[in-house]
Parts: sequence; C-alpha cells; structure tokens
Amino acid sequence: MSASAAYEDLLYDASDRVALITLNRPDRLNAWTGAMTASMRRAIGDAVADPGVRVIVVTGAGRGFCAGADMNLLQDLGEQPKGERVDRTHSDDAQAAAMPNPSGIDVASLYRQRYGYFLAAPKPIIAAINGPCAGLGLVVALYCDLRFASADAKFTTAFAQRGLIAEHGISWLLPRLVGSARALDLLLSARKFDGAEAERLGLVNRSFPAEALIGETMTYARALADTVSPRSTAMMKAQIHASPFQDFNTAIGIADRLMVESFASEDFREGVAHYVEKRAPRFSGR
Repeated sequence: MSASAAYEDLLYDASDRVALITLNRPDRLNAWTGAMTASMRRAIGDAVADPGVRVIVVTGAGRGFCAGADMNLLQDLGEQPKGERVDRTHSDDAQAAAMPNPSGIDVASLYRQRYGYFLAAPKPIIAAINGPCAGLGLVVALYCDLRFASADAKFTTAFAQRGLIAEHGISWLLPRLVGSARALDLLLSARKFDGAEAERLGLVNRSFPAEALIGETMTYARALADTVSPRSTAMMKAQIHASPFQDFNTAIGIADRLMVESFASEDFREGVAHYVEKRAPRFSGR
C-alpha cells in the first residue's frame, strides 16, 4: 500500500507489515521543513493506526538522511524580533495525536514535547541513516528506537557552529546513549564523525556498507514483524522508555503486572504453541 500523496516532503509506503517513511527533499539532503514536521507526525500516526503495520522504518531519499533544519527557516528565525524567536515548525508538537497504550504505562505524558510521539508509539521505529545526519536530523534519529547507519554516513550535532544550544531534547537523549563525556565532545566540538564511529560510540546499533544498509534494515524490520509478538514489543518499548523516570522497585512492580497479563494473552499461548509445534509463529498482537 502506498499513500505518499497524502504527505508533503515525505514518502510513505507500507508492505509486508513494515511502513517505510522516506524524507523526500533529496536536492537539499532532506533538510527539515515545517511541512515535514506535520507530515512525519501524521505518517507515524497512520502507521500506528494500521493493523497491517508492525514496524516503522525512517530513512532519507537520495544520498542524505537529513542535513538538519532548512537554512531558510533558520534565517527567518534569526530575523524575528527579540522575544519572538520561536521555532514555529515545532510549536504544536505537544498536541501530537494520542497513541494507543496497550501497556497501561503512560509514556505519552512523559514525552509531551517535540518528537515524543516517536517514543510513545507502541510500534518499533528504526532509523536507516543513509547519509548526512546533522543537527535536527540527528535529533530525529535519536528519537527512533533503533538506529542503523551506512558506515560512511556523516554525523554532526552542528548546533554550536550555528550559535545555538543543545536543542529539541538532544541534551537528554544523547548522554543516555553515549555517556555525558562523549555527548559533550560531540555537542561542544560539533565535529563530524562517520557511521562506523557512531557504532563504536553506541549512537547507532549497527553500521553497514552503504549499498547494504536498506536491505539489512528491512530484513531486520521484517524479522521483527514476522517472528516476535507485537504485543511484547509494545510492552517492552513502553517499559524501556518509562524506566528513566522510575526507581528499580517501581520497574519491578510494573513488570510483575505486565507478566501476569501476558500469561492471559493470545500471543503467549501462540508463543508456546509455535515453539512446541516447531512452526512459524502466527502472533495476533492480542
């Protein structure tokens, strides 16, 4: 199924239970626009609402992932009167559509700002970083649950070289992936680094040769869609993203509740049955 016409600056295609969302301004290395902000929110919401989709992949058209905010937008912001310099392309992100919440964990309230709907979505979101990934583009990648990259993709935080600060939640997200010292290095220096180093730092899960990236990412995504319980992935994602706000005892208590609920689920019965019967699973998500 393809519905790309419904989105501006973005392509959407869903097949084999995977939704592929492609930033689509290849002539500008997919530099981020206000239209892209609205389209991405709508595309993620559509993928979550589609029972035929179990995994979401985000990538970029052409040779880039996302080179950051479009410079025309940045120039416009710089020309606004003092006190009115608000990034209006993000001003309504707190109003993102409510996501289904099968876990009972209120993840959405923990991530109300900017791209928090990525984390609240109950389906796994994978970034396939195929080229330059800078500034806001890097932030968007960090909101994804998993990141795969081309080994020669170029990364930079960029903000310090624009006279800006650690924006859009990157000061919270980045240290949790790479540690505070490495996060400060990447933010203060705004130095460029490649996908192979991003893997060594822990910023991406795996790096691949450029020609293999999309194929490897889609193979992984389809394995998730075909072989694991979508109910389990939704619960685990909610547990992980809520955990920074919990103490250990709270996390254990939530896990105990969810485990009891899992024992009564169709997916638990199917998980045992397909293993015993030595066949491919047929998870319903219930």
